[in-house]
Amino acid sequence: QVQLVESGGGSVQGGGHLTLSCTASGSTFGSYCMGWFRQAPGKEREGVAVVTSDGHTRYGDSVKGRFTISRDEKTTVYLHMNSLKPEDTAMYVCAAAPPRGLGCLSLQPSDFDSWGQGTQVTVSS
Repeated sequence: QVQLVESGGGSVQGGGHLTLSCTASGSTFGSYCMGWFRQAPGKEREGVAVVTSDGHTRYGDSVKGRFTISRDEKTTVYLHMNSLKPEDTAMYVCAAAPPRGLGCLSLQPSDFDSWGQGTQVTVSS
């Protein structure tokens, strides 16, 4: 497993933008599947975006065209969030899974086995 630490959350008005960062420890980070999930109070954890080790991505329907996931070669994966809406308000959590090629492109939380503590994003109307 890898250790994950998120940062970059905060409060923003609707239409605004934020960038979340997730820093991972462990020498095998570069090969891992990485993803962002979110969970609002009273709701199930939802897959937001995932990225493979070679940059293939997949997004949840509710964020397509507004959010972008990216990663560097070292330790960090990012979630760039634009045109934020009040319904994007949630705890955003970074996740990692051992490499499995395009099998990484899963938005199911059960397919990931390392999780950060999360960072809160609040969008006001």
